Amino acid sequence: MPRTALLVSTALCAALLTPAVSRAAADPPAVAVDRFEGEVPFAAQPAEGIFTWGGDSDDPPALQLTARPDAPEGEKVLTGTYDISGYGGFTHDFAADRPAHDWSAHRGVRLWWEGQGTGRKIAFEIKDGGAHGEASELWTTSFTDDFTGWKQVELPFTDFVYRTDYQPVGGIDHVLGLTQMWGYALTLPVGVKGRFAVDGVELYGTADQSLRAAVTTDAAVHPVAEGGDATVQVTLTTTGAAPVDQPVTVAYGTAGGTARPGTDYTPVSGTFTFPAGTPSGTTRTVRVHTLKDRSAEPAETIPLKLTVTGAKPPAEDPEVVVDAHGLPYLDAKLPVRRRVADLLSRMSLEEKAGQMTQAERGAMSAPGDIAAYGLGSLLSGGGSTPTPNTPDAWAKMIDAFQLRTRATRFQIPLVYGVDAVHGHNNLAGATVMPHNIGLGATRDPALVQRTGAVTAAEVRATGVPWDFAPCLCVTRDERWGRSYESFGEDPALVESMETIIQGLQGRADGSDLDRADKVLATAKHFVGDGGTTYGSSTTGTYTIDQGVTEVTRQQLEAVHLAPYQEAVDRGVGTVMPSYSSLDIAGDGRGPVKMHARGDMINGVLKGRMGFDGFVISDWNAIDQLPGDYAAHVRTAVTAGVDMMMVPYGYKDFATTLADEVRAGRVSERRVDDAVARILTQKFRLGLFEHPYADTRGAAGIGSAAHRAVARRAAAESQVLLKNDGGLLPLKTSQRVYVAGSNADDIGNQSGGWTLTWQGSSGAVTTGTTILQGMRAAGGHVTYSQDASAPTAGHDVGVVVVGETPYAEGVGDVGNGHDLRLSAADQKAVDTVCGAMKCVVLVVSGRPQLLGDRLPGIDALVASWLPGTEGAGVADVLYGRRPFTGQLPVTWPKSEAQLPINVGDTAYDPQFPYGWGLTTLTPVPRGGAATLEALAAAAEAADRAGADRTGAALVARARLIVQQKAGQHITAALARPFAEADHLLLTGHYGKAVDKLTAAYRAA
Repeated sequence: MPRTALLVSTALCAALLTPAVSRAAADPPAVAVDRFEGEVPFAAQPAEGIFTWGGDSDDPPALQLTARPDAPEGEKVLTGTYDISGYGGFTHDFAADRPAHDWSAHRGVRLWWEGQGTGRKIAFEIKDGGAHGEASELWTTSFTDDFTGWKQVELPFTDFVYRTDYQPVGGIDHVLGLTQMWGYALTLPVGVKGRFAVDGVELYGTADQSLRAAVTTDAAVHPVAEGGDATVQVTLTTTGAAPVDQPVTVAYGTAGGTARPGTDYTPVSGTFTFPAGTPSGTTRTVRVHTLKDRSAEPAETIPLKLTVTGAKPPAEDPEVVVDAHGLPYLDAKLPVRRRVADLLSRMSLEEKAGQMTQAERGAMSAPGDIAAYGLGSLLSGGGSTPTPNTPDAWAKMIDAFQLRTRATRFQIPLVYGVDAVHGHNNLAGATVMPHNIGLGATRDPALVQRTGAVTAAEVRATGVPWDFAPCLCVTRDERWGRSYESFGEDPALVESMETIIQGLQGRADGSDLDRADKVLATAKHFVGDGGTTYGSSTTGTYTIDQGVTEVTRQQLEAVHLAPYQEAVDRGVGTVMPSYSSLDIAGDGRGPVKMHARGDMINGVLKGRMGFDGFVISDWNAIDQLPGDYAAHVRTAVTAGVDMMMVPYGYKDFATTLADEVRAGRVSERRVDDAVARILTQKFRLGLFEHPYADTRGAAGIGSAAHRAVARRAAAESQVLLKNDGGLLPLKTSQRVYVAGSNADDIGNQSGGWTLTWQGSSGAVTTGTTILQGMRAAGGHVTYSQDASAPTAGHDVGVVVVGETPYAEGVGDVGNGHDLRLSAADQKAVDTVCGAMKCVVLVVSGRPQLLGDRLPGIDALVASWLPGTEGAGVADVLYGRRPFTGQLPVTWPKSEAQLPINVGDTAYDPQFPYGWGLTTLTPVPRGGAATLEALAAAAEAADRAGADRTGAALVARARLIVQQKAGQHITAALARPFAEADHLLLTGHYGKAVDKLTAAYRAA
């Protein structure tokens, strides 16, 4: 018989023979959601339809309706293939212009799934409440593809939990109401190629009473000092806060755990009932009394088992924990070294492996895993935030995770990390600084240190003690999608900006790390990530990011390694290796992934440089190493990586590492070294004494004082490349016509790593756009984004153009990006500059190619990515501050010149490294004679070690050269001009003025 008939017959027999199914015969008929016969099109909102999505261009699965003789329902099924590196899946949204669906009469949703036996989890999500499917509240559960062939998978609504890693509108009421449903979505497995088939999505059964009533506890873990009483609050809650219509009974009792009944605690047991009519929110209390035995010992657990009848039970039984006490590592008066040695000596292999493991917060669907695996760290990836995304929610979320560590033997706290790469950029309302490329343009180390201090204060006030910043990459090719994360192309410039480490961490000896306004910093990405060869990447569609850095040993030392010695000398607490490979000429090894280069991590970083912090891997980076998973673990750990960022694979890593040690393939001495390094930083951070968030500084997040620092940084980052006729600064009396895509877009001016990994256009956070800043400055401003409004009657035009946000390899040139202005921006420039004198501001993470438009532009400004404080840009436009910024990278004439950097033999750029005109500052007179006098004075400053005087002398000489050169920048001028800035940064003031003198002669 046909396969479909066989399935129906089998189901019918099961209904006749199985009592549980027989009882379900009284259930209402199933209600179809999807039959996949073509009744629902491939479409998106506002129409009803099925559509795909993903984290990158190659992540969305390929879908089609396929006629299959074995289709469980009808003739067709939905089939698809996938190969997902980030995240991806598909959605069925109901039409937004019609009423939502009511699913409240049913027990759950079920579907036919063709199993492939992969053992992978398939996440199934439903959309509850809100305006439509893309503005709803998300609830999720999952099933495991651990079977082959067709199987009907049932997902009771009682199994769905509120999604904590992402909510499109920040959550609504945190209640699964089921009366306004907008569809469902499936998330497919990551990291493997696969195929799937699904059919017959439908609602089934009669609604479960426990959907409307639940019993919860105030916390999953209740720590208590030995001899104290633990109080567990047990609360009845209902949907809509209605009283229960049937009694709810809770039986409780202490049993199991590591604590001894009668010795460590007094056992308790009993039953209580919430009668019919009990209001939602009613609470009962269970107390557990612990006993003193006067001996030093680790923490001991006392599980409290709850058996609930008539309501949904807690997701897990609560656990009382008698705190560890009396052990030397808990004594804050002892030196850190002794505390580490004591604790390490007590730990099991599994506990050590757990400390070397870092998971993503979004993976904590079972938060008990924190204790079960003894995890050392959690992180928030880009865009991984609590709901709502507020400082208080961050602190509560991290405290809840930290509470879980109290259920481990030694109560070792987590160290939580975030990518706060330009302010606390994951947090809505935080102060967002200019990206590093703009900070490099400031040439102001003291200001950069202040930006680090503001970032640290805002990050730590939300309970986060660890920042994956700063990036110490030396960007050598602006086609790289991460180039804006670099301070510049000159290692000397990068080194000068490493004052940010003191802003983040405080004193180099780590003695400030336990302060409520300091965080552990991370120097990344070790080593050579900014020097990868274009076209060498093998990651997806990336062209240069995560590629191969091909260097001689001397180039590696002089360009890429130099900033790391500075970081080590400044006491940086952690270092992150690069995804990229290193190919050192003549070493005979060819390209080797940095996470496998023990010669560089153990040998150079920890050995020669003396780095005593710990090394943290990049996101899933060990998966890029050759061999099987055990080889990945073995290779990275042996190479010197101390903690693995394995966002969703934390179980596999922890167990594999322990297995490798037991098998003798990884030495326990190497593991002990890694764990000692990790514990050292946790002790320095004061986490053992104060594991929970200190939110006293939360009022400063996004404060006027913090934004003032960001505003000044934005102002100093502006580089004036051209200023014919002294058009800038503007006068408030002038009538200004403003146009361009980036004039009034805080998302674009903030760039990637802003609220989400890739960033996005639009009003993504609070702050001031460049247009708003100009208006606040008192200017008479007309705004027309596309320059379609009449241009007549205006004195000057300001066109703000550039890039839209991106991050990492997604932004690589050749991966959907180039270095040219969009057609709309080009049209705006042509329209405005053709009608009046004009200023063009380029808001971007890297130079943009302006081509033959440059002669028609009167004033040109490289604005970089100024962050949330666009008023800082207005400050220099209107002369409240002078333009003082200098190019941190060379500005090329064409893409064919790339890569082009200071020191190159062939060097003929549009604008050289270090170029930057100024306003409000008079240029010294006297030309060659003045330069000669400045050279003599600079030589004297060299001899005297007078750095401030020497730098001021070089700055004066630079102004003389720029004034003479105007826009006639030749190769003969550009090369010595750029080299002068490098000499200035390395403290060779006399030689710098000599180079500027040569540039003056060539002008």
